[in-house]
Amino acid sequence: MFWLHLRNELWKLFGKKRTYIGFGMFLLAQNAMLLAFRFTRWQQDLERLLEGNGYLAREFISALTVAVIMLIPQILLLMPLYTTLVGGDLVAKEAEDGTLRMILSRPISRLRLLTVKWLAGALFALSLVLVLGATAVLCARLWFPWKGMFVFAPGQAFAVLSSEAGLQRYLLAHVFLGMNAVTMLSLAFLFSCFNMKPAAATILALSYLFVNLVLESIPFFDRYEVWLLPHHFRCWLRVFDSPIPWWEILQSQLVLLGANATAFILGAVGFQVRDFKT
Repeated sequence: MFWLHLRNELWKLFGKKRTYIGFGMFLLAQNAMLLAFRFTRWQQDLERLLEGNGYLAREFISALTVAVIMLIPQILLLMPLYTTLVGGDLVAKEAEDGTLRMILSRPISRLRLLTVKWLAGALFALSLVLVLGATAVLCARLWFPWKGMFVFAPGQAFAVLSSEAGLQRYLLAHVFLGMNAVTMLSLAFLFSCFNMKPAAATILALSYLFVNLVLESIPFFDRYEVWLLPHHFRCWLRVFDSPIPWWEILQSQLVLLGANATAFILGAVGFQVRDFKT
């Protein structure tokens, strides 16, 4: 029965048009960035950066390089928006529509209901990351050759890899991006469990992430960066380092796992004490 319940939640989630907004916007943004990279000074600036460090630009202006360049702004701006949009809807939308009272009249526990809804949301978040990574590299391949990979994020990563090693690191990075997306969704899911509108749950989750980002950008808070989520979100970039700092990545993943568990437990407590009969 649990799997039938989960299947039903997935049908409901992927049956809504708003679920696909993120997929469409990712595709639009990627094509816009590809055009900008191809026909503006963006590509020339990257070539100068490579040549200034002693590398042949023609060997590393490739589909993998451009795919990572496209990922960074989308992960910073678009992924939080569309994961929290769905996370804020998971419980609050059904409460707003009045269907949650009918669901709770059936012989299932509130904890099981929340568990199934969170799992459905997590699967959505993982599928969003999968589509983001696949479309980025496929669209880039239409414009650029399959050669070596160059990754540059100021203060975060600088790597030059072969195409084989680059593809392996690219796939590995999406494992950790999946955890990032699930954590963002869990924050919105937490607020969605309380008595508020879906939009309010989404805005609160985005506000929390934005406050973390602002605090991290203030020099005084450098010593406290391990307490802020964006520091741990960026562990996906560390997979491009040589050697890969597995211990630091594991620490970040454990923090994000704890954040997910905390969000779910707090949401479950708030949901348990809600009165849906009035």
